[in-house]
Amino acid sequence: MRSWHRSKKATIPEGITIEFLPPYSPELQPAERLWTLVDEPLVNEHFETINEIEELLVQRCNVLREMKEEIKNLTHYHWLNSL
Repeated sequence: MRSWHRSKKATIPEGITIEFLPPYSPELQPAERLWTLVDEPLVNEHFETINEIEELLVQRCNVLREMKEEIKNLTHYHWLNSL
């Protein structure tokens, strides 16, 4: 484990248990697998204003709303049904 993942200076409150996760564990956070779909139109682009980025992301979200099967394939794990 890398040093920046743990701090000897951190005070852990009573009743809190720290669980250290593996460095790459997308199955513990299914939304992580969606970033490639979300940021696809942003890659290698230049934007003059934050409004330009926002407009593009709104358009992308509208596209993603229609990509139900692709999103399910990226984020659905068999064990999610048992939660």
